[in-house]
Amino acid sequence: MAPASPERRFRVLVVDDNEGIRSFLANLLELRGYDVDTAEDGRRALALLEGGAAPDVVLLDVMMPGIDGLETLRRLRERDAEVPVVMLSVVGTASTIVTAMECGASDYLNKPFEDGELLATLDKVLDHRALLEERERLAGEVVATGDSVVWGSEAMRAIRATLEQVSDTDVTLLIQGESGVGKEIIARTAHELSPRVSEPFVKVNCAALPAELLESELFGYEKGAFTGATARKQGRFEVAHRGTIFLDEIGEMSAPLQAKLLQVLQDGEFARLGGNKEVKVDVRVVCATNRRLVEMVAQGSFREDLYFRLNVVSLEIPPLRERREEIPLLIDTFLSRFAARYAKPVPVLSEELLGEIARYPFPGNVRELENLIKRFVVLEREESILDELREERTSGRRGTAALRELIEALAESAGEVPLREVGRRVAMEAEREAIDRVLQHTQWNRKQAAKLLGVSYKTLLHKIRDCGLEPD
Repeated sequence: MAPASPERRFRVLVVDDNEGIRSFLANLLELRGYDVDTAEDGRRALALLEGGAAPDVVLLDVMMPGIDGLETLRRLRERDAEVPVVMLSVVGTASTIVTAMECGASDYLNKPFEDGELLATLDKVLDHRALLEERERLAGEVVATGDSVVWGSEAMRAIRATLEQVSDTDVTLLIQGESGVGKEIIARTAHELSPRVSEPFVKVNCAALPAELLESELFGYEKGAFTGATARKQGRFEVAHRGTIFLDEIGEMSAPLQAKLLQVLQDGEFARLGGNKEVKVDVRVVCATNRRLVEMVAQGSFREDLYFRLNVVSLEIPPLRERREEIPLLIDTFLSRFAARYAKPVPVLSEELLGEIARYPFPGNVRELENLIKRFVVLEREESILDELREERTSGRRGTAALRELIEALAESAGEVPLREVGRRVAMEAEREAIDRVLQHTQWNRKQAAKLLGVSYKTLLHKIRDCGLEPD
């Protein structure tokens, strides 16, 4: 698998706190035909990965200030179990190497290393990943491309028909729906149906990056634009030239960036950070959000003119609980996919587990079902999954009962409590129930819960305190 192949340029993310090493590796790899992103620490690397800058391989230094390489590797694996990671370190002790491999590293190189040693390692891990991807593709070819799985309900078939109707145009798409319903699948389908299918599809998660980092990621920067900007870097809009850019969680974009995005939509041009020259791009924009943009416009947190530019064709994706006829097809899809990925036989779900799945509301939608099936395939047992589904359904009933008791108590004291106070108490209990259920679903991962609820991390912490919620 030659990195310099004209068919594909592989992208490498170099993570090292030493600026000289970052520059050296970036220059070496770019000369060999790779595209290179760099990060000076684990925090920025994780932010780039959350933002959608998906590399084909990561070169990760072990010894870094703040979040060190091993902790960065652990967190990276929580987000992406597949991308190869090669650890780099002057500390080549057996315990460090073993720990790195246990955390999911693909290989380990001791500094200093020869150029040829690094390039051979990259070839090896990329060849291995390509082999896994091809095996998965062949095993699940029908599932990956079959309309019966992704479009298995009347609501989804109507969305598909809309996408086909506008396939030969460059209209901006706004995709709305809860987290995990499949908004990215819709965006990719829109790209695959368009005349731009042979050009790049570039995803950026606007919620994962701070405003200043998101701006440089979207629009790039000139050399010297800020500390650490040792060379000009293309932004994601430039990478997506002639293709499609998918802006996920567009509702999280700051006001200044909203203005700059509006300029791109109107004029097809922008300036990189630290530069004055206008860069022209030909890009189709597809956006997604789990928030109600029309309400944000009314509140003044989202630009009205940008909303109207984005809302040319709007698609509302229903939650999985409203398209339950897709669940058996999705289960078969995920069983085949993960059995192929992990080289295991395709397992069979018991009637008991199928019954629990049929009763479960799936607040995390398709993504939650996918993760559940992945765990089933990897663990090869279903007891813990059964216990979890039952517990979450039970906790949901407890919350509903508490809300019902409050309403009954207020009904008994009708006329004694002002109507405004009635509304406040019911809204608070309903909010408490929603937060509690999502926290239980994410096993009290507050960052993930904040994303599912569509609020900032800080807001969620305040809500948890105000509601008096605590982990079990």
